[in-house]
Order: sequence, then structure tokens, then C-alpha cells
Amino acid sequence: MLRNSFNVAHALRNSFSSNVWRAASSHGPRQPLVSPERRLEKAHPTFTERSQLKYARRLVVKLGSAVITREDNHGLALGRLASIVEQVAECHLEGREVMMVTSGAVAFGKQKLAQELLMSLSMRETLNPKEGKEFDGATLEPRAAAAVGQSGLMSLYDAMFAQYGVKIAQVLVTKPDFYNEETRNNLFCTLSELISLNIVPIINTNDAVSPPMFIRDDEPAGGARRGIPIKDNDSLSAMLAAEVQADLLILMSDVDGIYNKPPWEDGAKLMHTYSSDDSNSIEFGKKSKVGTGGMDSKVKAATWALDRGVSVVICNGMQEKAIKTIIGGRKVGTFFTEATEHSTNAVPVEVMAENARTGSRQMQALTPAQRASAVDTLADLLVSREKFILEANAKDLAEAQKNGLAKPLLSRLSLNAAKLKNLAIGLKQIAEDSHKNVGRVLRRTRLADGLELKQVTVPIGVLLVIFESRPDSLPQVAALAMASGNGLLLKGGKEAAHSNRALMDLVTEALATVGAEHAVSLVSTREEISDLLSMEKHIDLIIPRGSSELVRSIQEQSLHIPVLGHAEGVCHVYIDRDADLRKALHIARDAKCDYPAACNAMETLLIHEDLMSGDIFTDVCNMLKREGVKINAGPRLNQQLTFGPPAAKSLRHEYGALECCIEIVPSLEEAINHIHTYGSGHTDVIVTENDAAAKHFLGSVDSACVFHNASSRFADGFRFGLGAEVGISTARIHARGPVGVEGLLTTKWILNGQDHAAADFAEGGERTWLHESLPLDD
Repeated sequence: MLRNSFNVAHALRNSFSSNVWRAASSHGPRQPLVSPERRLEKAHPTFTERSQLKYARRLVVKLGSAVITREDNHGLALGRLASIVEQVAECHLEGREVMMVTSGAVAFGKQKLAQELLMSLSMRETLNPKEGKEFDGATLEPRAAAAVGQSGLMSLYDAMFAQYGVKIAQVLVTKPDFYNEETRNNLFCTLSELISLNIVPIINTNDAVSPPMFIRDDEPAGGARRGIPIKDNDSLSAMLAAEVQADLLILMSDVDGIYNKPPWEDGAKLMHTYSSDDSNSIEFGKKSKVGTGGMDSKVKAATWALDRGVSVVICNGMQEKAIKTIIGGRKVGTFFTEATEHSTNAVPVEVMAENARTGSRQMQALTPAQRASAVDTLADLLVSREKFILEANAKDLAEAQKNGLAKPLLSRLSLNAAKLKNLAIGLKQIAEDSHKNVGRVLRRTRLADGLELKQVTVPIGVLLVIFESRPDSLPQVAALAMASGNGLLLKGGKEAAHSNRALMDLVTEALATVGAEHAVSLVSTREEISDLLSMEKHIDLIIPRGSSELVRSIQEQSLHIPVLGHAEGVCHVYIDRDADLRKALHIARDAKCDYPAACNAMETLLIHEDLMSGDIFTDVCNMLKREGVKINAGPRLNQQLTFGPPAAKSLRHEYGALECCIEIVPSLEEAINHIHTYGSGHTDVIVTENDAAAKHFLGSVDSACVFHNASSRFADGFRFGLGAEVGISTARIHARGPVGVEGLLTTKWILNGQDHAAADFAEGGERTWLHESLPLDD
């Protein structure tokens, strides 16, 4: 599957050069990978977005000395090296072609020689004390260390890669190898043969015989130097990547990427992307203390490779899973690209997030009446600009139908006058309730005379809400953020792009009336969701709204930012033995058929087995069939019916369509156990006239919403009287169930004293604790 993806990607990239990776035949003369006259030409377009890096098939990974060398410069950082080897092996086993350019032979050799010298020194001191004193580990010759370390380094690589069943080969090179046409061709034919044999080439410079590359840069015989001057492993990697027409070059260093100035200086900012336009806007610091190339060398090598069709990322090799994270499209290190942010006039998402943080503080500083006024304005705009909104939505619907979007998604995407009117009503309710949101006193305590503590509500900060094909989510979420004083970043699905932009224009217009137009932003660039999930310095809470696949993906990817939401909506309706037939039919129909794609729609209908012989079971099944619902049978039901519906593939499944599972249970307790085993903790319902059974069900079922004789479709912020919701949470901390304004607030403690010090309350001190609860009203 992955190999097919690679092939599709190559086809999409404007018909890359056909002169790529021609493996030499064992029955014929060696052929160079690329003809000499094409070596310095641009082979193919580079990737312009990080999301495309997953299609990279040929990788060159350069490990800098600082990455794999211990801080004492004697020996290798084995744990870090093992992690890098694991990632390279994974890439190789996925079908990617990987080459490594590695340092480390000198450091490994120094470690072995130092041990040998210590042993030798002890022996020589015994035999001849004067001679022994002349040996000093600091005088180790780098070439000798390289000669000793090369074999040990390759043995180590061989052992590490062998754990994954990957074969490796060492390729030692010297600078003249690149300036002699014959040796140059032989080198790349060798690499081609190794790749064709499914072997990972590991290239390093033969420092045992070659002078250090950074000392001098001699012209080859004839003065016809080719390509980039090879001064270090950065330039060597760039040369190799260009020669083999690699898709991606990863330069691993001991810093996070390229900064606009040395990272230890004030005002230094990491540059997530770098283009030729940025060449005059950065300052370089000192080079690595253990390597031969500094950051300026890496930038020169990267830009040289980029000019020849190789995408480049400079990253911190000490970061966990850096290679896999880069290939996954995450914003790690500095991505070298020919596309510039200036060419698209797009505001960087980091700037949007900073604006949202500032906007949140502006919103918090407003009076409750001003915040309510902004929400009211947005509600009015939804009605007065109806034509503008629906014209934009019509464009989305036309494109969606053309692209064959599924009917349930088309329903979510569609807007109409009635939807906009209901949205406006909900926003008016939010505005009305917003007067008592921010700054509400939850607790007052007199700790001691003159020392009073208050706990008050405050906004969480900056929210990131990711939603799919539901443009009506945008004004709802924006209004809740405005009412709670939060900054907000919105990332909508591309299928609703026109509608989202139109609605966002109205949000900005409403915010401008209170001077906080940047508090809410729509991320309309092709920013990968994975990039947003790594912005823990800017974003405080993520709320995904959409399919279970989207929510689950966000929950798995977000490592440092909390996620509020639910991955599945496997909701149950249990018809008890004492249920009323009319009520059971009415509730089951609404729970399944009112909006089958909603997360609060019924997915499993549980029926007490005593009802199998009566009318309820038959009538419920007939009603569902009339509504077009496909029925699947649970294991118990399947055993009792000779000619029944097909067996359900899973009892924990969210159909999201006119389809459900029916299962029978022998008792109320079994119904509760079934829900706990197969439910998702979203919404579960009991239909019964037995109050004792209802009370037991409501108290025992551990879900966010538990209902008696009411449809599961009531699990909704608007229906709960919250005005709207940012989503429904099945989490057990913070907010649970439909999340309105309350779920977007946290608290802070305010302490007012006079000249109080903690030492005053120590034993024998002049002050004593009171801890008196005070009325909430000042």
C-alpha cells in the first residue's frame, strides 16, 4: 500500500526525471545513477508542504557528531543512536530507500584508545616510570582514532540494524572521490547496487587517510571542481542527496533548527520554514564543539541541495522520533522550501495564536455587557447577511456533490434560512447568559484577620477547535469563546471552505465592534493539523468536532495539549420489561431516525427478553424497517431467531446512518453491564414505567448523559439550554457531556492581604488562622 502511495506521489510531482536509481546489472558495465551532464540540473520539483513529506521515497539522513557523541566527546550516545537506527529501519521496512551519512568514528576510536592508553600507562609506569608519564589521553591523534573507531562503529551499526532484519554496508569516501569522474561514477553505481539489494548504505569519510575536510579546499587536477565544496558531512550529504536525486535530506544537529539569530540570544525565534528570501535575515553563532560544520554550513548545504530538487529539513537529532515525526508531516525543525509565506500572503499560524492570546486578554478586560454585545451583533449578522452566507454555502455544496461527498456529510454541510435563524436564537441565549461568566466568584474565605481569599472564574486561554463538514459549528463555537473571554483558532474542513470564510468575516466584524477582531482566527492555510497539535506554547485546549476517526486521531497525536471530546458515540436505548409500548416506539424512532449521523443517535437497541413474546419487539422492528433502518442482530437475538437479520459484526460500533444493532438482555443488570462493556460513555436511555428500575439505571450507568423516557437526541447544548456547545465530552475531568460556556472556563485564586507573611502563623507567631467561609456576594 505504501509503495503504491510513493508511486502515486511521484506521478503527481510533475513527471520526475526518468534518470533515477538505475540499478547496475551484474551482467553489464556499471552505469552511473545520473548522467554527468544532468548532475547539476534540477531533477524534479521539491515538496512545498510538510504534509507531502510522507511521500518521500529516497531519504538521506545525516547524523552530526553532536547527535551521536557523548558530551565528553569520548564514545557514543548509545541510547540516542539506537533510537535513530530504529527509525531508519522502520523507514526501510516501509519500502523507503534510505542512506545514512554518519560521524562518530573518531569519537568511538578515542574511547577505545583512551582505554588502551590507560592500561598501557599503568604497565609502562611499572616498567619505566619516566616513560609512562609522557602518555596523555589529550594527545590522541584523530586519524589514528578514526582508524580504530571505524570498524567498531560499523560493528555497532550492524548489531543494531540486525535486530530489525536490515542489512547494512559501509561506504568510505574521501574528498578526491568526488572530483575524479571515474571514482565518482563508481561510488554512485555502488550505492545503486546496494539499494537494489535492499541494503542500507552507511557513508562516512575515511578520516584515517584523508585530511580533515574543513582544513583546506583544494581544487582538483585541472581546476574543474564539480558541485558544492565538500568541507564537512553537511556538504557531503548535500552532494550525495543531489547525486542520487533523493526526495528528502534530513540534517540532524544538536539544535532545534534554524533561528533568526543564535538561539541563546534574546529574541531568537525558531524558523519553521526557510526560503531564499530569508538568507539575509539570520545571524549565525559558533559551530558545534564536536563537529566540523556550523549552522551556516548546514544552511549552505541545505540551500544547495534544495536548488537541485532535494527537500531538506534541519532538526534536532536528540528529539524523540525526529525522523518519523518529520515524515509524518509534523512541524519539527526547519523545512527548506521554495514556497514562501510572503507569496501566499498567509498569516503564520503562530502569529494567529499569539493574536488569539492577546485577544483573549482583551476580551477578558471587557465588561460583561461588551462581551454580550459582540455575541448579539454576531447573532444579528447571521440573519441580516443570510443571502451572503447561503451563496457561499451553495458553492461548497456544488463542489461537494461534484466530488461525490456522502449524503450524511452533505446534510451536515448544508445551511438554510431555518438553520441560520436557529443559530441566531442560540447565540442570543449565549449573549444573555454571558453576563455571569467571567469573574464570577465561586468561593470566599477569610483566612485570617485582614486576609481574604477568592476563587473566581477566568477563561482557559486559547482554544483550538477542529471541525469537519459543519459550517454552523463556526458561529456557535466563536460565540461561546467570545462569551467566555477565550481566544480561538478554528480549523474547518476544506469541503466547507467558502461557508467558513463567509461566517468568519461576520465573526471578525462582530469582534471589531469591541476592538478585539484578532481574538478569533480561521486557519485557512494548508497548515497540517499535526503542526497545530504541537503548539503547546500557544494553545491551551483542543476540541475536535467530527467523525470518531478525527477525534481519535487528534487524541492520539496531541502529546502535550489536553483534548476535550469523545471518540465515539455508541449510544444505547434500553426498553425495560415495564416499558410503555407507545413511548418505546416514539423514543426509539426519534433516537435513531431524527438525525442518524449525529453522535447522540441510538446505535444499539436493548430489549428485555420478556418482551420477545409480546407486541413490543415486533412493533419496534417493524417501525425501524418502515423508516428504512437496516437492523443487525446481537449474539443473543441471533440465537433465538431462525430467519432473523444478519449478525452484527461488532456490538461496539457507531453506524452514523440508518442502521443499528438490536440485542436482547435477560435483566436490567445485564443491560447496564452491556452498556458498560460496549458503550462509549456518551448517552444511554432507559424506557420504563418502573420508577425503581429507572432510578437504579440512572444511578448505575456511568455515562456523560443518562436519560429516563427521553430520546438520546436531547444530549445537545442548545436543548440543554446552554445556547450552543463546542462539543460533547466523555472525559472524566473538567467538563463532561454537552460543553457550553461553563466548560470553557477555569479558575484562579485572588488573595488580598495587608502585610501578611507565612511566618506570622508559625507556632508562637502573632497571627492565627480563621478559615471562615464568607457569602459569595461582596
